Amino acid sequence: MLRAIKKSDLKAFPAKAQDVCRIEGGNNNPFLKEERLVEEYLKEIEPRYNASMQKIRDDKIDQAAIRAIAGFVVYVIVCSPTGGRLHSKPLEQRLLMEAKKLEAAGVLDNAPEALDNKKLSELVEQGIVRFDVDPKYPQAIGIDDFHSRISVFGNSRWEILLNDQKSGAYFTSDYPVAIETFDTNTPINRIVPLAPDVAVRIIPNKSLKGRNSDLTFAGFTTARKEQRPRSVMEFNRRLVQCAEDMVFFSQQQDWITNSVAKNRFFRIEPVTYPFVQDGKKGLLVSHRIQRREPGKG
Repeated sequence: MLRAIKKSDLKAFPAKAQDVCRIEGGNNNPFLKEERLVEEYLKEIEPRYNASMQKIRDDKIDQAAIRAIAGFVVYVIVCSPTGGRLHSKPLEQRLLMEAKKLEAAGVLDNAPEALDNKKLSELVEQGIVRFDVDPKYPQAIGIDDFHSRISVFGNSRWEILLNDQKSGAYFTSDYPVAIETFDTNTPINRIVPLAPDVAVRIIPNKSLKGRNSDLTFAGFTTARKEQRPRSVMEFNRRLVQCAEDMVFFSQQQDWITNSVAKNRFFRIEPVTYPFVQDGKKGLLVSHRIQRREPGKG
Protein backbone atom coordinates (compact mmCIF):
# COMPACT_ATOMS: atom_id res chain seq x y z
CA MET A 1 0.00 0.00 0.00
CA LEU A 2 1.00 3.58 -0.70
CA ARG A 3 -0.10 6.65 1.16
CA ALA A 4 -1.15 9.48 -1.11
CA ILE A 5 -2.14 13.12 -0.83
CA LYS A 6 -3.49 15.35 -3.59
CA LYS A 7 -2.12 18.85 -4.09
CA SER A 8 -5.46 20.02 -5.49
CA ASP A 9 -7.55 19.45 -2.34
CA LEU A 10 -5.12 18.02 0.27
CA LYS A 11 -7.18 14.85 0.56
CA ALA A 12 -5.09 11.94 1.83
CA PHE A 13 -5.84 8.27 1.29
CA PRO A 14 -4.21 4.83 1.15
CA ALA A 15 -3.92 3.37 -2.35
CA LYS A 16 -2.57 0.43 -4.27
CA ALA A 17 -0.01 1.22 -6.97
CA GLN A 18 -2.18 -0.19 -9.77
CA ASP A 19 -5.01 2.20 -8.78
CA VAL A 20 -3.02 5.43 -9.05
CA CYS A 21 -0.02 4.65 -11.27
CA ARG A 22 -1.72 3.25 -14.35
CA ILE A 23 -3.62 4.73 -17.31
CA GLU A 24 -5.55 2.31 -19.50
CA GLY A 25 -3.97 2.40 -22.96
CA GLY A 26 -1.44 4.98 -21.82
CA ASN A 27 1.35 3.37 -23.86
CA ASN A 28 -0.66 3.25 -27.09
CA ASN A 29 0.50 5.81 -29.63
CA PRO A 30 -1.27 6.12 -33.00
CA PHE A 31 1.54 8.26 -34.45
CA LEU A 32 3.93 5.29 -34.43
CA LYS A 33 3.95 2.42 -36.92
CA GLU A 34 4.07 0.09 -33.92
CA GLU A 35 1.56 1.66 -31.52
CA ARG A 36 3.00 -0.06 -28.44
CA LEU A 37 6.68 0.26 -29.36
CA VAL A 38 7.52 1.67 -25.94
CA GLU A 39 6.49 -1.66 -24.40
CA GLU A 40 9.53 -3.22 -26.09
CA TYR A 41 11.75 -0.64 -24.42
CA LEU A 42 10.14 -1.29 -21.05
CA LYS A 43 11.31 -4.91 -21.26
CA GLU A 44 14.81 -3.50 -20.79
CA ILE A 45 13.74 -1.54 -17.71
CA GLU A 46 10.98 -2.99 -15.54
CA PRO A 47 12.36 -6.53 -14.99
CA ARG A 48 15.76 -5.10 -14.04
CA TYR A 49 14.63 -2.34 -11.69
CA ASN A 50 14.89 -4.19 -8.34
CA ALA A 51 18.26 -5.72 -9.21
CA SER A 52 19.51 -2.31 -10.32
CA MET A 53 18.43 -0.77 -7.01
CA GLN A 54 20.41 -3.38 -5.11
CA LYS A 55 23.48 -2.66 -7.24
CA ILE A 56 23.13 1.04 -6.42
CA ARG A 57 22.87 0.33 -2.69
CA ASP A 58 25.90 -1.98 -2.87
CA ASP A 59 27.91 0.59 -4.90
CA LYS A 60 28.22 -1.89 -7.76
CA ILE A 61 26.53 0.03 -10.57
CA ASP A 62 27.05 -1.63 -13.94
CA GLN A 63 25.90 -1.09 -17.53
CA ALA A 64 22.60 -2.93 -16.99
CA ALA A 65 21.76 -0.83 -13.92
CA ILE A 66 22.58 2.44 -15.70
CA ARG A 67 20.40 1.43 -18.64
CA ALA A 68 17.46 0.44 -16.43
CA ILE A 69 17.47 3.58 -14.27
CA ALA A 70 18.17 5.99 -17.15
CA GLY A 71 15.41 4.23 -19.11
CA PHE A 72 12.98 4.67 -16.23
CA VAL A 73 13.71 8.40 -16.08
CA VAL A 74 13.33 8.79 -19.85
CA TYR A 75 10.06 6.84 -19.78
CA VAL A 76 8.56 9.17 -17.16
CA ILE A 77 9.70 12.30 -19.01
CA VAL A 78 8.35 11.06 -22.36
CA CYS A 79 5.24 9.01 -21.55
CA SER A 80 3.67 10.44 -18.39
CA PRO A 81 0.67 12.79 -18.64
CA THR A 82 2.87 15.59 -17.28
CA GLY A 83 5.40 14.90 -20.03
CA GLY A 84 2.64 15.20 -22.62
CA ARG A 85 1.57 18.56 -21.20
CA LEU A 86 5.10 19.92 -21.01
CA HIS A 87 6.02 18.93 -24.54
CA SER A 88 2.73 20.00 -26.17
CA LYS A 89 2.87 23.67 -25.17
CA PRO A 90 6.12 24.49 -27.04
CA LEU A 91 4.65 22.94 -30.19
CA GLU A 92 1.73 25.34 -29.89
CA GLN A 93 4.21 28.22 -29.75
CA ARG A 94 5.98 26.90 -32.84
CA LEU A 95 2.67 26.73 -34.69
CA LEU A 96 2.07 30.36 -33.81
CA MET A 97 5.50 31.28 -35.21
CA GLU A 98 4.72 29.42 -38.44
CA ALA A 99 1.36 31.19 -38.71
CA LYS A 100 3.12 34.56 -38.46
CA LYS A 101 5.59 33.51 -41.18
CA LEU A 102 2.74 32.53 -43.51
CA GLU A 103 0.92 35.80 -42.79
CA ALA A 104 4.04 37.82 -43.54
CA ALA A 105 4.44 35.94 -46.82
CA GLY A 106 0.84 36.65 -47.76
CA VAL A 107 0.02 32.94 -47.90
CA LEU A 108 -2.48 32.87 -45.03
CA ASP A 109 -5.71 34.83 -45.46
CA ASN A 110 -7.32 36.82 -42.67
CA ALA A 111 -10.30 35.44 -40.79
CA PRO A 112 -13.86 36.12 -42.08
CA GLU A 113 -15.82 39.25 -41.18
CA ALA A 114 -17.51 37.47 -38.27
CA LEU A 115 -14.07 37.47 -36.64
CA ASP A 116 -13.33 41.08 -37.64
CA ASN A 117 -10.99 40.00 -40.46
CA LYS A 118 -8.26 39.48 -37.90
CA LYS A 119 -5.09 37.54 -38.56
CA LEU A 120 -4.86 34.00 -37.20
CA SER A 121 -1.95 35.00 -34.97
CA GLU A 122 -4.06 37.81 -33.47
CA LEU A 123 -6.91 35.42 -32.75
CA VAL A 124 -4.52 33.00 -31.04
CA GLU A 125 -2.83 35.70 -28.97
CA GLN A 126 -6.25 37.05 -27.89
CA GLY A 127 -7.42 33.58 -26.83
CA ILE A 128 -10.24 33.45 -29.40
CA VAL A 129 -8.61 30.59 -31.30
CA ARG A 130 -6.17 28.05 -29.93
CA PHE A 131 -3.97 25.33 -31.31
CA ASP A 132 -4.78 21.94 -29.82
CA VAL A 133 -1.72 19.69 -29.98
CA ASP A 134 -2.39 16.01 -29.33
CA PRO A 135 0.03 15.10 -26.48
CA LYS A 136 0.56 11.74 -28.15
CA TYR A 137 2.46 13.52 -30.95
CA PRO A 138 5.37 14.79 -28.81
CA GLN A 139 5.23 11.46 -26.99
CA ALA A 140 5.83 9.71 -30.33
CA ILE A 141 8.83 11.95 -30.99
CA GLY A 142 10.22 11.07 -27.56
CA ILE A 143 9.67 7.33 -28.03
CA ASP A 144 11.40 7.48 -31.42
CA ASP A 145 14.35 9.14 -29.66
CA PHE A 146 14.26 6.83 -26.62
CA HIS A 147 17.73 5.29 -26.83
CA SER A 148 19.52 8.54 -27.60
CA ARG A 149 17.95 10.09 -24.49
CA ILE A 150 19.05 7.10 -22.43
CA SER A 151 22.54 7.58 -23.86
CA VAL A 152 22.68 11.22 -22.73
CA PHE A 153 21.56 10.42 -19.17
CA GLY A 154 23.68 7.27 -18.96
CA ASN A 155 26.85 9.07 -20.07
CA SER A 156 26.45 11.92 -17.62
CA ARG A 157 27.34 12.40 -13.96
CA TRP A 158 25.09 10.82 -11.31
CA GLU A 159 25.02 11.72 -7.65
CA ILE A 160 23.57 8.89 -5.58
CA LEU A 161 21.68 10.53 -2.71
CA LEU A 162 21.51 8.15 0.25
CA ASN A 163 19.00 8.70 3.04
CA ASP A 164 19.06 6.72 6.30
CA GLN A 165 15.38 7.70 6.81
CA LYS A 166 15.93 8.73 10.43
CA SER A 167 14.47 12.13 9.59
CA GLY A 168 11.97 10.95 6.99
CA ALA A 169 11.93 9.03 3.73
CA TYR A 170 11.96 10.39 0.20
CA PHE A 171 8.56 11.15 -1.30
CA THR A 172 7.58 10.17 -4.80
CA SER A 173 4.78 11.46 -7.03
CA ASP A 174 2.79 11.17 -10.25
CA TYR A 175 5.75 12.89 -11.94
CA PRO A 176 8.80 11.69 -9.98
CA VAL A 177 11.40 13.61 -11.97
CA ALA A 178 11.95 16.92 -10.22
CA ILE A 179 14.10 19.58 -11.87
CA GLU A 180 16.91 21.91 -10.88
CA THR A 181 17.38 24.84 -13.23
CA PHE A 182 20.08 27.44 -13.61
CA ASP A 183 20.21 29.44 -16.84
CA THR A 184 19.32 28.90 -20.48
CA ASN A 185 22.85 27.71 -21.28
CA THR A 186 22.94 25.03 -18.58
CA PRO A 187 21.03 21.73 -18.95
CA ILE A 188 18.35 20.90 -16.40
CA ASN A 189 19.39 18.57 -13.59
CA ARG A 190 16.93 15.77 -12.85
CA ILE A 191 16.49 14.53 -9.29
CA VAL A 192 14.60 11.27 -9.03
CA PRO A 193 13.47 9.27 -5.99
CA LEU A 194 14.19 5.59 -6.69
CA ALA A 195 13.18 4.25 -3.26
CA PRO A 196 12.45 5.77 0.18
CA ASP A 197 16.18 5.60 0.96
CA VAL A 198 17.77 6.24 -2.45
CA ALA A 199 17.52 9.02 -5.02
CA VAL A 200 19.66 10.13 -7.93
CA ARG A 201 20.62 13.52 -9.29
CA ILE A 202 21.47 13.31 -13.00
CA ILE A 203 23.65 16.18 -14.22
CA PRO A 204 23.48 16.01 -18.04
CA ASN A 205 26.64 16.45 -20.08
CA LYS A 206 25.65 19.12 -22.61
CA SER A 207 28.54 18.18 -24.91
CA LEU A 208 26.64 14.96 -25.75
CA LYS A 209 23.90 16.79 -27.63
CA GLY A 210 23.82 15.67 -31.24
CA ARG A 211 26.37 12.87 -30.77
CA ASN A 212 25.76 9.24 -31.64
CA SER A 213 24.26 7.09 -28.90
CA ASP A 214 26.66 5.14 -26.66
CA LEU A 215 24.84 2.47 -24.67
CA THR A 216 28.09 1.16 -23.21
CA PHE A 217 27.97 4.31 -21.06
CA ALA A 218 31.70 4.95 -21.31
CA GLY A 219 31.16 8.52 -20.12
CA PHE A 220 29.31 7.58 -16.93
CA THR A 221 30.63 9.00 -13.65
CA THR A 222 29.14 8.82 -10.19
CA ALA A 223 29.52 10.00 -6.60
CA ARG A 224 27.73 8.84 -3.45
CA LYS A 225 26.42 11.42 -1.01
CA GLU A 226 24.90 10.82 2.42
CA GLN A 227 22.07 13.30 2.87
CA ARG A 228 21.46 15.37 5.97
CA PRO A 229 17.89 15.95 7.23
CA ARG A 230 17.75 19.44 5.70
CA SER A 231 18.76 18.05 2.29
CA VAL A 232 16.02 15.42 2.49
CA MET A 233 13.47 18.12 3.35
CA GLU A 234 14.63 20.24 0.40
CA PHE A 235 14.45 17.23 -1.91
CA ASN A 236 10.86 16.48 -0.84
CA ARG A 237 9.84 20.14 -1.12
CA ARG A 238 11.07 20.28 -4.70
CA LEU A 239 9.42 16.96 -5.54
CA VAL A 240 6.05 18.24 -4.25
CA GLN A 241 6.40 21.39 -6.34
CA CYS A 242 7.12 19.31 -9.47
CA ALA A 243 4.32 16.79 -8.91
CA GLU A 244 1.29 17.18 -11.16
CA ASP A 245 -1.23 16.46 -8.40
CA MET A 246 -0.52 13.35 -6.32
CA VAL A 247 2.31 12.92 -3.84
CA PHE A 248 3.12 9.47 -2.42
CA PHE A 249 4.96 8.51 0.75
CA SER A 250 5.61 5.41 2.80
CA GLN A 251 4.90 6.51 6.37
CA GLN A 252 2.15 8.76 7.71
CA GLN A 253 3.51 11.75 9.62
CA ASP A 254 1.71 14.94 10.63
CA TRP A 255 4.19 17.31 8.99
CA ILE A 256 3.66 15.84 5.51
CA THR A 257 0.28 17.51 4.97
CA ASN A 258 1.73 20.87 6.00
CA SER A 259 4.66 20.44 3.62
CA VAL A 260 2.37 19.61 0.69
CA ALA A 261 0.06 22.51 1.58
CA LYS A 262 2.95 25.00 1.44
CA ASN A 263 4.08 23.85 -2.00
CA ARG A 264 0.83 22.77 -3.64
CA PHE A 265 0.45 25.79 -5.95
CA PHE A 266 3.73 25.16 -7.79
CA ARG A 267 4.32 22.90 -10.78
CA ILE A 268 6.66 22.53 -13.75
CA GLU A 269 5.76 24.71 -16.72
CA PRO A 270 7.32 24.88 -20.20
CA VAL A 271 8.94 28.19 -21.06
CA THR A 272 10.09 29.40 -24.47
CA TYR A 273 12.69 31.99 -25.39
CA PRO A 274 12.62 33.36 -28.96
CA PHE A 275 16.00 33.83 -30.64
CA VAL A 276 17.42 34.76 -34.03
CA GLN A 277 20.39 32.89 -35.49
CA ASP A 278 21.77 33.44 -38.99
CA GLY A 279 18.70 35.50 -39.78
CA LYS A 280 16.31 32.71 -38.81
CA LYS A 281 13.89 32.88 -35.89
CA GLY A 282 13.63 29.99 -33.46
CA LEU A 283 12.47 29.03 -29.99
CA LEU A 284 14.62 27.81 -27.13
CA VAL A 285 12.50 25.52 -24.93
CA SER A 286 13.11 24.84 -21.25
CA HIS A 287 11.17 24.05 -18.07
CA ARG A 288 10.82 26.01 -14.85
CA ILE A 289 9.06 25.56 -11.52
CA GLN A 290 6.42 28.28 -11.39
CA ARG A 291 3.75 29.31 -8.92
CA ARG A 292 0.15 29.21 -10.15
CA GLU A 293 -2.74 31.21 -8.84
CA PRO A 294 -5.04 29.13 -6.58
CA GLY A 295 -8.05 27.78 -8.45
CA LYS A 296 -6.37 27.80 -11.87
CA GLY A 297 -5.57 24.61 -13.81
